[in-house]
Amino acid sequence: MTKRIQVNLDEDLIEIIRKMKGFGKKDAERLKNIIVAYLSEKGKIG
Repeated sequence: MTKRIQVNLDEDLIEIIRKMKGFGKKDAERLKNIIVAYLSEKGKIG
């Protein structure tokens, strides 16, 4: 099941996310992949 959520970010954080390479092409895709990478690193997901 897919769930959509709305997230508000300030301009500084959006610029940081947009400059990151290798996490996707769209803002939402980048943010999702950053969250998944963080949770994986912390051992919360496989």
